[in-house]
Amino acid sequence: MPRIRKVTVSTDGHGHTAGWAEAEGDQPVPVAPDPRAAAFFDVDNTMMQGASIYWLARGLAARRYFTTSDLARFAWQQARFRLLATEHAGDMSQAKEAALAFIEGWRVNEVERLTEEIFDELMVPRIWAGTRRLAQGHLDAGERVWLVSAAPVEIGRVIATRLGLTGAIGTVAEVADGAYTGRLVGDLMHGPAKAEAVSQLAEVEGLDLARCAAYSDSVNDLPMLSAVGRAVAINPDGTLLRQARERGWEVRDFRTGRRAVRIAVPSTAAAGLLAGAVTAGLALHRRRRAML
Repeated sequence: MPRIRKVTVSTDGHGHTAGWAEAEGDQPVPVAPDPRAAAFFDVDNTMMQGASIYWLARGLAARRYFTTSDLARFAWQQARFRLLATEHAGDMSQAKEAALAFIEGWRVNEVERLTEEIFDELMVPRIWAGTRRLAQGHLDAGERVWLVSAAPVEIGRVIATRLGLTGAIGTVAEVADGAYTGRLVGDLMHGPAKAEAVSQLAEVEGLDLARCAAYSDSVNDLPMLSAVGRAVAINPDGTLLRQARERGWEVRDFRTGRRAVRIAVPSTAAAGLLAGAVTAGLALHRRRRAML
């Protein structure tokens, strides 16, 4: 068994660290230069500890964009839509309609500005140092690296830019006159949609998927992981871990013992609840602006 060592990368002023702990030997596997190869990284629990929407909501709460009563009222609604999306993968209509309701009426540049601020404040300390090094290994080999997330593509783009990556694939929100309409363009970037988007990007960029790598923590990304030549399970959930073992995929886990349990809450249940909080907060903010 590899020895465990504490790794402190950065803090947010409250003692939270980016690396938590890593196993010695979890160094990036050297990647030979290949212009037709690239890497695709899921964001939540793969590149970042917890869910990006959770930390975005935390940042919005600190800026008083929503109240406790709004949080309670809207959280259950959003959690219900998330449950429908999971249990009825073939019927995503309700989840799809609610997915981007929280940004209706917001200016694109305003959302990007807030995301940049909140990334620097709350997300940077939660970047998994081990995963970041894996991405850097691809960059150092001259390969391109994309984030692939269900979050709006503008949010993914901010994270990718801050991390020095090539770009991001994400859910596309409809924009009219510089503001979000609250509707989607196409499907949620979830499950099979990720694999399809990666395939389309590979065609445009001249990539050979057999030479590409994909990284994720969730069995929901099995289609994307199966579409490339090298799949790596990062901090995998139980189902993905079993699949990875059966398929002979690499497994990298940058969590340790109790800390792995602690981060499971904001990454799953709380992520659904705080997504509801985002919906509540931005709706409240729009009401306040309308009254001015």
